[in-house]
Amino acid sequence: MPDVTPPTTPSSPSDHGAPSSTAAVPDLDDLLATARVVALPMRVRFRGITVREALVLRGPEGWTEFSPFVEYDDAEAAAWLRATIDFGWTPHGPAADSVPVNATVPAIAAADVPDLLRRYPGCTTAKVKVAEPGTGIEDDVARVAAVRRAMGEDAAVRVDANGLWSLDDATRALERLAPFRLQYAEQPVASVADLAALRSRVAGLGVPIAADESVRKAAEPLAVARAGAADVLVVKAQPLGGVTAARAVIAEAGLPCVVSSALDTSVGLGMGAFLAAAAMAPGYAAGLGTGVMLTGDVTADPLVPVDGRIAVRRVEADTALLERWAAAPDRTAWWEARLRRVHALLTAR
Repeated sequence: MPDVTPPTTPSSPSDHGAPSSTAAVPDLDDLLATARVVALPMRVRFRGITVREALVLRGPEGWTEFSPFVEYDDAEAAAWLRATIDFGWTPHGPAADSVPVNATVPAIAAADVPDLLRRYPGCTTAKVKVAEPGTGIEDDVARVAAVRRAMGEDAAVRVDANGLWSLDDATRALERLAPFRLQYAEQPVASVADLAALRSRVAGLGVPIAADESVRKAAEPLAVARAGAADVLVVKAQPLGGVTAARAVIAEAGLPCVVSSALDTSVGLGMGAFLAAAAMAPGYAAGLGTGVMLTGDVTADPLVPVDGRIAVRRVEADTALLERWAAAPDRTAWWEARLRRVHALLTAR
């Protein structure tokens, strides 16, 4: 692989109002020199996705990832490229050898839950998707009940609605789900105002409210904390501009934070693991066990749960697997064009 020379000029401010990495924007040719685009099939449809596309490349500190979801525009993708640069061009020392992770349960039938949980050996926390379009609260209750039965009374169970409930629907849903002793409900409603209202409504149920999209997709990621709209923040390294920027957000928020993935390859999961080890609240499991949801990866030594944890380490991409899972030429061209456009946005700032 060609060497990439670390840039020495200062960086510009990052997106979302968060502090940026100390790494400046490398030349586009340096990014493209090692860039590889992969298309990784998923075991189960998740977030509407059956194949996860990602661009990985190598910086002076190691492999890094650029994988904003395909529907995101270039302005939103700019924070993800900041994260790519931060991880590939900035040294990050591991603050721990490993971090605990949760099992992730998509919107599957309750009967399929036990088989899925076997892919997460040793995990004592589960995040359960709810509010899936085309399903109803009875499906959600059955799925959460199946998780509780399979994992036992001592397990931590979370639900994630991705902001798809209305305020009234969320209130009714959490009344039904509260008996399962939820660790928290993640982004049950879309807006910060509705999060604050819901938190007040369900205070007597003992269900903490966590914010995800209201942090990673917001122009001001700290607004939810300042509004008193959440008990927990869920943060993702790539959407917040990388490990450096995300750590600054977490420090200023003053709330417990849980680090989660964005359906990354193991390269991106490594980025999240460094963040989780450095900044995550004790007593919580990170949402970084999602490597098991992919049928392929870019490394022969993927970051998947072992005894309920994943290692905190940089992942080395494997040439044979990059070839095995290479995206089709038209998709590779699409990602490279996207990288060029987003790079131009960053260098113009």
